[in-house]
Amino acid sequence: MAAEQVEFELVSPEKLLLSEKVEMVVVPGAEGDFGVLPRHAPLISSLRTGVISVYRQNRRDISERIFVDGGFAEVTPERCTVLAEQAVPVGEIDRSATEQQLKDAREDLSDAASDAERQALERRITRYEGMLQAFDSA
Repeated sequence: MAAEQVEFELVSPEKLLLSEKVEMVVVPGAEGDFGVLPRHAPLISSLRTGVISVYRQNRRDISERIFVDGGFAEVTPERCTVLAEQAVPVGEIDRSATEQQLKDAREDLSDAASDAERQALERRITRYEGMLQAFDSA
């Protein structure tokens, strides 16, 4: 007997990254990671910087890992829709480029002229640190 599945859709501003039926998806919510299975209770959550883990055929084996930064997730009993501000498959993260971007952002932070500029740079630093952590844990 085939396992029940939930429809999973991941959308970023650039494109639709995934739209398929999966056995389970684990999402980095603002209050902590949460797993979505078929018949999940409805909820809406903001996302924190982290990795979405997709389980296509076996709840023990991660099929795909996608780094996300910001956005929202909407869960119904039949589907999980993630609208991410940024989404990159972990396998596509360029470690050296991300390290350079992190270094540049940290240097720019010391020269920030306003609170708004400082906050934007701190947000970028958090993003790059999250990308490196996702890359290292792959």
